[in-house]
Amino acid sequence: MADHPHPFRIANFRAYWVSRLAMTLGQYAMMLIIGWQTYNIARDGGMGVAAASGQLAIIGLLQFVPLFLLTPFSGLAADRLNRRNVARLTVALQALCALVLGYVTWQGTMSLPVLFGVAVALGLARAFAGPALSALAPNLVPKPVLPNAIALSSIAWQAGMIVGPAIGGYLYVVAPALPYAATAGLLGISLIALSLIGHVPRTPIAGAERPIGQVVDGLRYVVRNKMVLGSITLDLFAVFLAGATALFPVYARDVLHVGATGLSQLAAAPAVGAALTALWFSFRPLKYNVGPLMLIAVAVFGIATIVFGFSTWMPLSLAALVVVGSADMFSVYIRQSLIQLHTPDDKRGRVSSVSLLTISASNEFGDFFSGTLAFLIGPVAAVVSGGAGAIATVLLWAKWFPVLRHTRTFDPPETLDEEMPEQTLQEKLT
Repeated sequence: MADHPHPFRIANFRAYWVSRLAMTLGQYAMMLIIGWQTYNIARDGGMGVAAASGQLAIIGLLQFVPLFLLTPFSGLAADRLNRRNVARLTVALQALCALVLGYVTWQGTMSLPVLFGVAVALGLARAFAGPALSALAPNLVPKPVLPNAIALSSIAWQAGMIVGPAIGGYLYVVAPALPYAATAGLLGISLIALSLIGHVPRTPIAGAERPIGQVVDGLRYVVRNKMVLGSITLDLFAVFLAGATALFPVYARDVLHVGATGLSQLAAAPAVGAALTALWFSFRPLKYNVGPLMLIAVAVFGIATIVFGFSTWMPLSLAALVVVGSADMFSVYIRQSLIQLHTPDDKRGRVSSVSLLTISASNEFGDFFSGTLAFLIGPVAAVVSGGAGAIATVLLWAKWFPVLRHTRTFDPPETLDEEMPEQTLQEKLT
């Protein structure tokens, strides 16, 4: 135990954890209200449910485009620049966005163009924040306790997802500008905590004189490492198809009829299940059958999404979303541990950037897809068909990436050579 202390006994990790918690609280409080304001401005302006759902699709698309265009280079920045400084700049930009939205809301002049413009800025900030923070975390703790650190980091993220929407929803009922003011304050705390992280050792990046080549090297590593590629793309397609969060404003106003307070409960429910799962893993880390269990968790995620899609009873909807969050956290815990432990440190920023791109594609671009599908076939059909798509993804990935079925532990192979044939990699993992 002396050789491998608990992550919370490491000062740099404690500061990182506080920063991530505060940032996530602010992000999810802000994003919930952005979606709620977008949908209500559209509905109050005379748009029907379908057309207003289309505005939510635009919000998702505008956040995704900067991430899509910049993520390969933001990953390179995370590997070449000081990761703490990159993270601090992105948190500051998000705080500025919160202040702008708060002021416009307070003035009573909020409009769709303002919301769309801020969505682009948030996409820009998150493009650089994700790789820097993801690549920073493994440098803060010894490798043997990295799965525990990932679970604890996920608790901060999921706790932010639980409390953040509640902060946004309930403060909005008091005064529409309050959620944005609270977000700015939380992001300020995150900025201070990041500044408390001391010197972080890291592996020098090879080939520093050829930046474009480094970007290509990172992409090549992901493509050739079947474990990393399969894990990343499984999440990409499952969450892309089954992402129901973008349609929470539609369900809150026009399906379940629960208003802004119910909206915050819908947003918090998946995070409740996720946080409980992450808390469990922080005390009892998963050790065996990690690949098959990840596939099963994604299938459960799809089934619970279908139940939520059909439900018109708030308690059942909340219960289904708790299961959605728990299953998602289960797969996230396994996937992130596998990716971090199977990636050399000098490539973690670029691999994390690719992972972020797929997460963004599944979340922000998934929001665009869900909103568009709701516009075309209705919100209920969109959610249900998405859940079915996630289940189909599991079946296909189990066939196309057999390494996922054969992976029993988190232990990486003796070498992290991206050229390793998949059959040899499977033998080392099993």
